[in-house]
Amino acid sequence: MAGFPIEYADRIKTLPPYLFAAIDEMKQKAIARGVDIINLGIGDPDLPTPAPIIERLARAAADPKNHQYPSYEGMLSFRQAVAGWYKLRFGVTLDPASEVLTLIGSKEGIGHIPLAFINPGDVVLVPSPGYPVYPVGTGFAGGTSHLMPLEKKNGFLPDLNAVPKEVARKAKLMFLNSPNNPTSVVMSRDYFKKVVAFAQEHQIIVCHDAAYSEIFYDGQRPASFLEVEGAKEVGIEFHSLSKTYNMTGWRIGFAVGNRQILNGLLKIKSNLDSGTFQAIQEAGIAALQLDDSATDALRKVYQERRDVLVPGLKKLGLDVDPPPAAFYVWVTVPKGYTSTSFTAHLLEKAGIVTTPGNGFGAPGEGYIRMTVCTTKERLAEAVERIKKAGW
Repeated sequence: MAGFPIEYADRIKTLPPYLFAAIDEMKQKAIARGVDIINLGIGDPDLPTPAPIIERLARAAADPKNHQYPSYEGMLSFRQAVAGWYKLRFGVTLDPASEVLTLIGSKEGIGHIPLAFINPGDVVLVPSPGYPVYPVGTGFAGGTSHLMPLEKKNGFLPDLNAVPKEVARKAKLMFLNSPNNPTSVVMSRDYFKKVVAFAQEHQIIVCHDAAYSEIFYDGQRPASFLEVEGAKEVGIEFHSLSKTYNMTGWRIGFAVGNRQILNGLLKIKSNLDSGTFQAIQEAGIAALQLDDSATDALRKVYQERRDVLVPGLKKLGLDVDPPPAAFYVWVTVPKGYTSTSFTAHLLEKAGIVTTPGNGFGAPGEGYIRMTVCTTKERLAEAVERIKKAGW
């Protein structure tokens, strides 16, 4: 029997290839050719999840009470652990019952939040270069992304004064990200105060992505958006256990802040998913109750790696600054190259996978992103390979 043409929806037809899937395909082709790949492309921690978290999961997974549907908003005990962690870490007081929402990883919440507040044609302010899910989630909701370029002359921070007045009037929501992916730049409390004033003036919901807040260097702890007076009146903060505790595959995160905004996200989630496996939430409680020694050890490893890669690249003549946070290194491409051509050059001539900056948005052209999610030895080898490959 003959079939019929299968036609994708317009939202799929216009969707660009997911950046990291395209990089993975390029990597797999190189591996098939027998290339020894050093993967500095995707920010996926290579270190194991701490043992107490795994042990808590094993016990909880064996308990039959955890085998049924969880609550949509998440276990109260997990949300209490989140509130306790926020109080200790940031000095921010949260009501676990109404100001904390459990997520299946922060990406899920970020992707879904526009569905709760954006109607077709509404404007969302999006940092660019930035996490691809911000504009994609906006597009799925029928919204229009207005890019806020992250440029070196502005310290890679969104220039709120550069947002046209007519755009600001139409904007319903704004995404921010600190520490930033891909630039690693950290927003100060003073900057967050400007964001709150801007949001209040134009009645814009702020969605701050703080997934990398616990990966910082030289003892300089990033602030939470919610530390600033008035922030809870205008926005929410997304967080994840993925980067902090090497739990990327576990898929657990949370959103905190304004209860009305969280309730809107919950309405979407309750119609699209059935919550987070309770055993994983139990493991999340164990993670949030760990003392600083676990995260101190992780930061020490990443800082040692950063201090191998960045000086090595600088010795080769590449323009790069040491990141103050996150595990990304934002590198200016040499003259004569684009982001894409330099990425291809490093893969073909040195067997090194990186990420082209323009894959995070047009303002990322002229940069590539590297990660330090591999050993010091492999990072040193990467520097040597680039030296031999030249440009």
